[in-house]
Amino acid sequence: MELGVSVTVGVDTHADAHVGVALDHLGRRLGEVVVPNEVTGYRSMLEWALNLGELSCVGVEGTGSFGAGLSRFLRSWGVRVVEVNRTSRQHRRRHGKYDAADAEAAARAVLSGDATGEPKAGDGQVEMLRALKVARRSAVKARTQAANQLHALVMTAPEQLRADLRGLPAKKLVQKASRFRCGPELADPTAATKFALRSVARRYRQLSEEVSGLEEQIERLVKEASPELVALEGVGPDTAATLMIVAGDNPKRLRSEAAFANLCGAAPIEASSGKTVRHRLNPHGNREANRALYMVALNRMRRDLQTQTYVARRTTEGKSKREIIRCLKRYIAREVYRALIVTRPEIIPGEEDLASYA
Repeated sequence: MELGVSVTVGVDTHADAHVGVALDHLGRRLGEVVVPNEVTGYRSMLEWALNLGELSCVGVEGTGSFGAGLSRFLRSWGVRVVEVNRTSRQHRRRHGKYDAADAEAAARAVLSGDATGEPKAGDGQVEMLRALKVARRSAVKARTQAANQLHALVMTAPEQLRADLRGLPAKKLVQKASRFRCGPELADPTAATKFALRSVARRYRQLSEEVSGLEEQIERLVKEASPELVALEGVGPDTAATLMIVAGDNPKRLRSEAAFANLCGAAPIEASSGKTVRHRLNPHGNREANRALYMVALNRMRRDLQTQTYVARRTTEGKSKREIIRCLKRYIAREVYRALIVTRPEIIPGEEDLASYA
């Protein structure tokens, strides 16, 4: 370890291996390392960086995907981790595209102050919610496909069977088709269609049970993790889970409610030029979170008296419904952020100490 040298490391992450490049406080390249994407590799990279000097920060690409494990490991050791976006096309044209160049660009982005975002912790109840939401989303999608397949089979079924099932809603169709009695041998198209309908209907019922079980777990975790958020008008368990996942287990990484609104795509972007001063709709940010804010706004417009009074006042001022909803989403984002940071504990580092590697 060289005394007096502040080390900044940039990491280009991949499924099997990570590439790290270290720079000193003057931007001089100190070295390069390639480690496997596993705990032993993370330890090797940390030891390598500490031997070069005083480790100040690590910039990691893909902290929500390939770099999630490395980010969690470094945070558990008390190392400051910064989330780095992939390099721009202009940078790749000038410097080429290879792993070491990407890692060095990540380190320089941290050193210059261009990259400052703290990654999600990914080791608490919100990470549990994220996993459950992924499973629920796929189960709902598969259930919708099963319902569509049921109706398609009915439309092409033999006439007598089609007349018996046509026009039934999905739930009644599932109940009736799942009770079909089918023999071991299929003698005609009617028997084969019944067998197919029973198979798809039972699949639909199984997926419905799976969705219900996942929703129960999501609701329980949301109420435990952030009861203040669920208590807000118009915020249900599914909407709350979506907003919590966007903020992460450490919502205080977002420096203000304005940063959270921008992350959700609910903060207007200035688009002024010359004497023209104007703002435009933000098309960026997390679109699932934006949709969640939109649904909360619609619920409040239907049922909340205070929101209805606000909408009436803004309408008399000449605002359109879309403009009013944009204003409501920005206000709701402020409320959500305040509810999120009330009870979320700080992430406690691991028991191990960096001094053991120094």
